[in-house]
Amino acid sequence: MCSKASSSSTPDRRMDANFVAVVGLIIVALIFDYINGFHDAANSIATVVSTRVLSPGRAVVWAAFFNFIAAFTFGTAVAKTVGSGLVDISIVTFSVIFAGLVGAIVWDLITWYYGLPTSSSHALIGGYAGAAVTKAGLGAIIVSGWTKTLIFIVLAPLIGMSIAFVLMVALLWIFKDFSPGRVDRWFRRLQLVSAAAYSLGHGGNDAQKTMGIIAGAMVAGGYLQLVDGKLPIPFWVIMAAHAAIALGTLTGGWRIIHTMGSKITKLQPVGGFAAETAGAISLFVATNLGIPVSTTHTITGAIIGVGSIKRLSAVRWGIAGRIIWAWVLTIPAAAFIAAAVYWVTAVTIAP
Repeated sequence: MCSKASSSSTPDRRMDANFVAVVGLIIVALIFDYINGFHDAANSIATVVSTRVLSPGRAVVWAAFFNFIAAFTFGTAVAKTVGSGLVDISIVTFSVIFAGLVGAIVWDLITWYYGLPTSSSHALIGGYAGAAVTKAGLGAIIVSGWTKTLIFIVLAPLIGMSIAFVLMVALLWIFKDFSPGRVDRWFRRLQLVSAAAYSLGHGGNDAQKTMGIIAGAMVAGGYLQLVDGKLPIPFWVIMAAHAAIALGTLTGGWRIIHTMGSKITKLQPVGGFAAETAGAISLFVATNLGIPVSTTHTITGAIIGVGSIKRLSAVRWGIAGRIIWAWVLTIPAAAFIAAAVYWVTAVTIAP
């Protein structure tokens, strides 16, 4: 009798352990999402704070609100790319997801400490890939999914910079006969709109990356099934991811805000409007195409584009150089950290 009771309880224990593991991974993923918002708050508010259109406190509330509202304005194409388009989901296990998340979180905290506006998105996909390759080799990588992502590492800042440059030239020409005070008053109001648009794009693209990871964890745990080979994203996952990133933005990563808002170049309200609008346009396009771009790269390129209108020396290229080096290192550094975490997890706990 005892042996029968013991054997019948074993599947229940396994199911309980499976459920706990999935819930644990969802919590870790939402922690990453929170840190993403915290780390990338500068993307949304640095320009509006540096031009003194809003106080830091009001700016983070403004940005966080539109980060959350993005849940109702964009689809889930980016989430599906991250969840099943970059790494072969058939080899994804709890340890792979956990290690990928830890790799991204650790790199985000390191770069936050040094005030470097690196990409939380690239940290996440780098960590995810690093753990997957450690488990199954390079065959775990879906090359077609990475092609677009790697191309946009270069294109995102260039697109943001180009749009901002053109927009700034157009605005300077249109308002050339207006007094500086009048232009300043107009664009202090318009910057509220551009900051809202950029925060909408930031939430729309970045929150989806966490959705993809959560959905992947649910597939690995058997709580979600692929539909025609595609990854479905439950509504509660969408809401949770947007709430977490909005809460992170509300907290704000002030070290990076200082770098973005004043160290790269000095901004006026018209320049802040141009940079945010250029960044928003870039993010709207990428999100609709399902491309997980770096919101950090995009807005940094836009700020450089605005600064270079005056003269090239208006951009502090030494600071920009440090930022670019951090960009280059993000994917391999997060991948290395995740690989180490996966190895330790696989050896000491379970694959």
